[in-house]
Amino acid sequence: MNPKKFFSELKRRRVYSVAIAYLVGGWALAQGIAQVLPVFDIPNWVVRLVVLLIVLGFPVALVLSWFFDLTRYGIVRTPDLDTASINIVQSASTPSEVDSGDKSIAVLPFNDLSAAKDHAYFGEGIAEELLGALAKVDGLRVAARRSSFWFKDREAELGEIASKLNVGHVLEGSVRRDGNRVRVTAELIDACDGFTIWSETYEREMHGIFALQDEITRSIVDTLKLKLAISPTPPSRSTDAYDAYLEGLFYSDKNTEPELRKSLEFFEQALEQDPTFSRAWTGIAKAWLWLADAHVPPLEAYSKVRDAAVRALELDDEEAEAHVYLAETKRILDWDLDGAEAEFNRAVAIDPNSTPSNYFIAALYAARGDRDKALTFLRRADKIDPASLWVSNFACELYRYFGLYDEAITAGERALQLDPTFAHYGEPSLAALYREMGRFDDAIALYEKARQFTGRPGFGLAITYARMNRRKEALEALNGAVEGWGYRPGDGIAHVHVTLGEHDDAIRELEYACEQRSSSLHGVGIAPEFVPLRSDKRFKSILRRIGLDPEKVFAATART
Repeated sequence: MNPKKFFSELKRRRVYSVAIAYLVGGWALAQGIAQVLPVFDIPNWVVRLVVLLIVLGFPVALVLSWFFDLTRYGIVRTPDLDTASINIVQSASTPSEVDSGDKSIAVLPFNDLSAAKDHAYFGEGIAEELLGALAKVDGLRVAARRSSFWFKDREAELGEIASKLNVGHVLEGSVRRDGNRVRVTAELIDACDGFTIWSETYEREMHGIFALQDEITRSIVDTLKLKLAISPTPPSRSTDAYDAYLEGLFYSDKNTEPELRKSLEFFEQALEQDPTFSRAWTGIAKAWLWLADAHVPPLEAYSKVRDAAVRALELDDEEAEAHVYLAETKRILDWDLDGAEAEFNRAVAIDPNSTPSNYFIAALYAARGDRDKALTFLRRADKIDPASLWVSNFACELYRYFGLYDEAITAGERALQLDPTFAHYGEPSLAALYREMGRFDDAIALYEKARQFTGRPGFGLAITYARMNRRKEALEALNGAVEGWGYRPGDGIAHVHVTLGEHDDAIRELEYACEQRSSSLHGVGIAPEFVPLRSDKRFKSILRRIGLDPEKVFAATART
């Protein structure tokens, strides 16, 4: 066994803490017994026996501390540090141990203690606001929202959360809303030993919620002895607008059409209350982005994305996420990849630890054939947001495109562990990887599992049947997939036709995808499914039309 890992494991299982507590307590007890028992004429052999039992109990206590832990849920078995089991964060690019000198924190969603249990959105919103403020503090690394919030409603131990998110501190708390009165309890915990190093309870009127967030943030950075570098929240913001915004944010992360449309309603309510609320416009851009393609034709949806992103940036040019969404519209509507790159870089400069900034720029560089840049930003996104199904599934896809199968397997299996149903995402990239590796039965099993929750087959299932020369089943799955979309996804259909060897039909569908501005069209140049078309002049012409250099793209994914 590696000595460094062994001693790190002793610390994670709190064996050191138990040893120190036992020695101090045992010594005090032995001293007390030696002084008190003789007063009652208790024989010395009894005193010696008790002291001996205390000594013999020491190794027993250490063994028990290795296997069990006293937690807020009672005595539970300490989870093994096993990279093969739900290994959310451990990847080739992410360290598995927290550096004791590293100031890092995860902010968990605050529990809703309101009587009606109808303010979960507010608890998440408060946590996100604190997370955003802390992310701007110099010298503090903050785990991304999706990863921190993944642990909501899961009875995970703080040590497990810290290990998986690679952080040294955890902030958790609760909120209770009663009319216009709000009670917030916050607790900062040292993840290494489980001790609370700061806690406070606040009661405020809703109009004081912004000052309260600043107060909590300042208390945390003071406790961690960090430099505070946040801007105070504008005091003029409407609390009604803020409340509506938080509810919109809550629904915008659900990824189903009804919930995304509900988020639009709340963002619009926020703007009715406060027309200068830039982040509400960013929320609208986000909602339309996720409605695009799957639920709304891209030409319609991305026009709305662009309008909302531009309005957000007119109000606040420091809105990193709005730059991301504006970049996507330049890529998709205008095929202006240089303009998109500039907007993405602006977003990264504003917020280098933003998941969307790193995620989308990685996709752009991959599509353009800039392999090293794509992998750099992909690994950054993976490190920032290790418990994100969204990021893990995307990582599996890009690693597959570049022929990095070991990394693709790790990311794909991690995505599957995060959500075995894939109920709120789409198609598991791991299934496509299995297909490419010839594991057709495994691929079909994953696609069928996703189908149970989406209610329709995906294009991946049709492609898999096509690869197996099962033409009838491929066309049946293709028709089912097309029926479930908000528009005719030409590039998805083209995937099936090229696999069936129907190159003319594939080119026709790609031309249609160009007309419709499909958001995934830029990926066809690096997708291995389209390798049979690479010698076709029409295919190269399509790539040039959408802003790609065919030879550069093909070279980036060439197998050596």
